[in-house]
Amino acid sequence: MSGQGAAGKEPRPIIVKKVKKSAAAHHGGAWKVAYADFVTAMMAFFMVMWLIAAVNKEQRAAILSYFKNPSMEEGKSPKAAPGQMGPGGASTSVINMGGGLDARRSTSVISTGIGIPHDADAAAAAAENKAKAPSSEEAARKLTEAADHKKLESLMEELRKAIDMSQALRPFKDQLLLDITPEGLRIQIVDAQNRPMFDLGSAKLKDYTGRILHELAPYLNSVPNRISISGHTDTTPYVAQNGATNWDLSADRANAARRALEGGGLATEKIARVVGLSSAVLFDKDNPRNPINRRISIIVMTRQAEESQLATDAAPEVKADALSATVTDPAAAPAAPAAPAAPAVPAVPEVNAAPAPVAH
Repeated sequence: MSGQGAAGKEPRPIIVKKVKKSAAAHHGGAWKVAYADFVTAMMAFFMVMWLIAAVNKEQRAAILSYFKNPSMEEGKSPKAAPGQMGPGGASTSVINMGGGLDARRSTSVISTGIGIPHDADAAAAAAENKAKAPSSEEAARKLTEAADHKKLESLMEELRKAIDMSQALRPFKDQLLLDITPEGLRIQIVDAQNRPMFDLGSAKLKDYTGRILHELAPYLNSVPNRISISGHTDTTPYVAQNGATNWDLSADRANAARRALEGGGLATEKIARVVGLSSAVLFDKDNPRNPINRRISIIVMTRQAEESQLATDAAPEVKADALSATVTDPAAAPAAPAAPAAPAVPAVPEVNAAPAPVAH
């Protein structure tokens, strides 16, 4: 039975799977063309950028002039470019540095082709130097102002330290106000309710006010800047027996402060201005009668503020030649006033003259 069973089994079929491998389709070389175009464009871009950075302004102008008219034929350009065929054509070389840029500044219609004539070159150089001069002066002025401002800030810090350390100034710390203004370092000594700087209605300094000014004098003397002193009052009316008002009182107090500073060692030539402003410039505008409005203001002026002040107060300049012509030329001198004409004397009739006939 075993043999019969073995003979009864059918053979199992053998299945063979064949996988066909097909190669990918050919993409072609289109991407290579696009990539080449991209690389070429990038190379051209960087070449242009390099040329712009490598040449100066005149060379760029010459290149621009060449590409506007690269031919050697006579042109009709409004600019007289030096060319072999006359004005308006191209330059004699591929790119002539004496081309369109220089032809625009040429003094003749037909240029020599060499470039700018010497007189035009000198005029262009002078114009360029003149254009650069204000910028140089402006830069120098800004440097001077910055150094001046730094110096005044340093002085303000020294004064603040001195006020904190000085036994004479420390009690009046609240009455000494320091700040930087466009005119310079401003030091204001203000009145307090129970501690005025002057006697009432007087320009006489209190003893402690004199000590404050004596302490400030050496610091003001340590800088080369000149100072301005102004006196201020509040709006309380003041009329003295001699007719003096707050204007006179503020001016007298400013001069009293000046004398105290000079007594403390301040050089006289460092004082540029002493003025009395009455109540024209109030410290506390909301309360015109506040004691803080009664103050002495000392400004360590900047160079610019000092020059502006001196220029404002200076007399107008008179040219020497005009003054000489006025003195020497009699025609230029004003004519002397003519003598008044003598009054007409009425005619006196002759005694022996015959009477005039009377018309009937």
